[in-house]
Amino acid sequence: MDVRHLELLRELRDRGTLAAVAAATHRTPSAVSQQLRTAERDLGVVLVEPFSRGVRLTSAGRILADGSEVVGTALAEVRARLDASLGEPSGPVSIGTLPSAGEALLPGLVERLEGSAIELRLDDFDLAETDYAARAMDVDLVIAHSVAGDVPHGAEGLICTRLVGEPIDVALPSTHPLADRDQIHADDLAGTVWIGVPEGYPFDTILTAVENVTGERLERRVRLRDNHLVEALVATGVGLALLPRYTTRPRPGVVLRPLEGVRAVRSIVALSRPDRQARLAVRTVVEHLVAVGGGLES
Repeated sequence: MDVRHLELLRELRDRGTLAAVAAATHRTPSAVSQQLRTAERDLGVVLVEPFSRGVRLTSAGRILADGSEVVGTALAEVRARLDASLGEPSGPVSIGTLPSAGEALLPGLVERLEGSAIELRLDDFDLAETDYAARAMDVDLVIAHSVAGDVPHGAEGLICTRLVGEPIDVALPSTHPLADRDQIHADDLAGTVWIGVPEGYPFDTILTAVENVTGERLERRVRLRDNHLVEALVATGVGLALLPRYTTRPRPGVVLRPLEGVRAVRSIVALSRPDRQARLAVRTVVEHLVAVGGGLES
């Protein structure tokens, strides 16, 4: 039984189409189909069947796809023991991160790994909360966030490690009537105008909670992803905004105030598939990220 065939079946299970598998693995759909036919010939069972305009796994294919996780984790654990016997974790570790969380965590991680045999491969993306889990198919670790709890929606089948809890503050122009308060209660925000985030992004759920307290719809004048751009617009008086405390740098004309009356904290977490987390290098990176996150909270 070829481990690569099992991995291919898992890719098809998780990604859904031959085209998606081909794009993720840098192959053509015909090459993926050829590998599936080879796997069927070697295993002596039918692995896929026509479905709609594509294909889907048969019951035998699903059994083998599910078994791929067990096999992959076992192999990674053996490799981890081998790495440990050689004295130190080594090899590449790929990380995809939410930009603001990466800004808070990655400089410290790079510093802690200086001189080690671990090679970091980094990417950044800003997504709706439910979309982070899918990125764990492509990288060893996904640094994501959630305002609902310590496990982002959709990540229930992944290993989820809490790195830090970060307060989400209200950013206001320094001339705003609420700027002279030490903290702002949700009740104080009735009638205010906001620079929001796209629907489905975690910070938007905080504004929804504020609306539930005030009983009024809050106007989102614009919806943007980049926190630094949002902060610049707050300074010009476009509206109020929600910004993370640890990565929002002081800017002339902007003040941050704690928000009371609703849950206003995000859990920044590391997500990983069990087979990837079994690698010693990946576990070592997670341990360092936990240490860096702890330093932010202290």
